[in-house]
Amino acid sequence: MSGERSERGSKPVGEPADFAEWARPALLSMTRLARRLAPPTEVEDVVQDALTRAWQKWSTYDVERGTPTVWLLAIVADRARAARVARVRSLRVVDDAAPMPEQPVTDTIADVDLDRAIEVLAERQQLAVQLHYFVGLSVDECAAVMECSPGTVKSTLFDARRRLRELLEVGDD
Repeated sequence: MSGERSERGSKPVGEPADFAEWARPALLSMTRLARRLAPPTEVEDVVQDALTRAWQKWSTYDVERGTPTVWLLAIVADRARAARVARVRSLRVVDDAAPMPEQPVTDTIADVDLDRAIEVLAERQQLAVQLHYFVGLSVDECAAVMECSPGTVKSTLFDARRRLRELLEVGDD
């Protein structure tokens, strides 16, 4: 049954093993995006939640809206956003004296500066930067994940780079 399609040709059908084979090529990209967008302690949960949701909605996948990877990354981005929102809500009720969750370890001071600068960007700019520069998606693939036009992605990336230059005090040399 692997790879079978419904009569319309765009909706996959099959067993869990078929889904696992279908989703496997996207797992590395899904994990990379979750690492960039989700709270560090919730990366694995975000990927698992995204896979669960994708399995539940697998029959709604439409090849005309993008590749399986793009569809799965859109779900990861949504689940990571939900995890961040839930984390912020839970931190509001935590006592101020409680220890903060462990922060991710980065290799250099430049990585820390870049990560902090990216966190200052608007949410849409953060997503575009993460998808394009850290996951390696093309502008068209970013547009599919972000559900906007490629021109919007280009403009968003342009604005994000300009803001990052300001935040990191990098010249145009």
